[in-house]
Amino acid sequence: MGARWRTLMAGVTVGCVLLAAGCATFSDQPEDWHPQDDLTPQAGPDPQLPGEGSPETPGGPEQTPPSEVPPPDGCTDYNPAVIATCLDKVGAVAALPGDGTEPTAIVGERSTGRILRVKRGADPQVIATIPVEASTDGGLTGLALSPTYAEDQLLFAYVTTPTDNRLVRIAPGDTPKPVLTGIPRGPSGNKGALGLDHRGALLLATGDAGNPNAAKDPRSMAGKVLRLDTAGKAAADNPNPGSIVASGLHSPGGVCGALDGSRMWVTDQAPQQDLLYQLQLGKDLTTPAWSWPDRPGVAGCVSASDSVWVATSKAGNLQSLPLAEDGSFSAKPQVTMAADEGFGLLGGFDLVNEQVAVAGTVNKDGGKPVSSDDRAVVISVAGGAGGGGPD
Repeated sequence: MGARWRTLMAGVTVGCVLLAAGCATFSDQPEDWHPQDDLTPQAGPDPQLPGEGSPETPGGPEQTPPSEVPPPDGCTDYNPAVIATCLDKVGAVAALPGDGTEPTAIVGERSTGRILRVKRGADPQVIATIPVEASTDGGLTGLALSPTYAEDQLLFAYVTTPTDNRLVRIAPGDTPKPVLTGIPRGPSGNKGALGLDHRGALLLATGDAGNPNAAKDPRSMAGKVLRLDTAGKAAADNPNPGSIVASGLHSPGGVCGALDGSRMWVTDQAPQQDLLYQLQLGKDLTTPAWSWPDRPGVAGCVSASDSVWVATSKAGNLQSLPLAEDGSFSAKPQVTMAADEGFGLLGGFDLVNEQVAVAGTVNKDGGKPVSSDDRAVVISVAGGAGGGGPD
């Protein structure tokens, strides 16, 4: 990377403020454990790209305030964190493997069904187009690489059709093929999320199709987390027969696993509050790990070694929840990249590696788009606030 990239990238990190409304509840803790009465904010995350120094480090780049980055000019965006511009409504992103120095991602457009490969300095490349029905909150809302992508180069997408919601597989040079169909479709609650558990399986979080009772019904795939293999079948090592490993979702925004497979999380926009659950395979989603009564619109998530990061599609910020060594949250969420200082509303979110993630903006889906929206952006998650990593 050039010096200009390093200098400007340092400037996209903004100050963190304490989230005003949030509460924590915990499950599966020792009997003598009790939550902290007063979680206090720790030092806010000050992420840098791999190999970068901090402003206080001798030889480190000087920070450039975000206000000094020129505004977009048409589809040209001068912010060096932006790797793709002028996309349609971004429904999902999936990071391609790499060292994070020149991040490349796969982006899915919610309304058009287009799936594109994007990289800074190159025109987006259309990989496939899947017919979708996006008149509700559905469309193309989930995207993930195969758990064995290095060998098979497969991509997976979660889409809404006129009759159902379904999982689709895309092989190189082939037309998209459905591998799991018949997931209930309704007037709302069609949005889903797709990710990897990094234990060898796909995680698919489905909405309740506008019927909260369906999320409780073990015979329905609505409002569930499904754990699947690349054929769309139940993963062989699921704790119970079948693909359903958790129940109780309303409108999931993201599902994510730590790169070492130690933890899994799912976000949900419930009717009364937004929720983050730690996913325990075979257990219903009853006790959230964190809740947001102010409903910022929890969307994509990434599970770093010492924190969980959540993008928000209504508040338009990133929230980092620091993890202690025992897996509990050691402080209240830290908020960075506020909508008026960052990229606006954020949706899909995926890790490139432990230091770098990619995200998609959703400003064309209810925000205030600028001329270069919607965009795919690089976000560093190194140095998040919190205690040690997973056990």
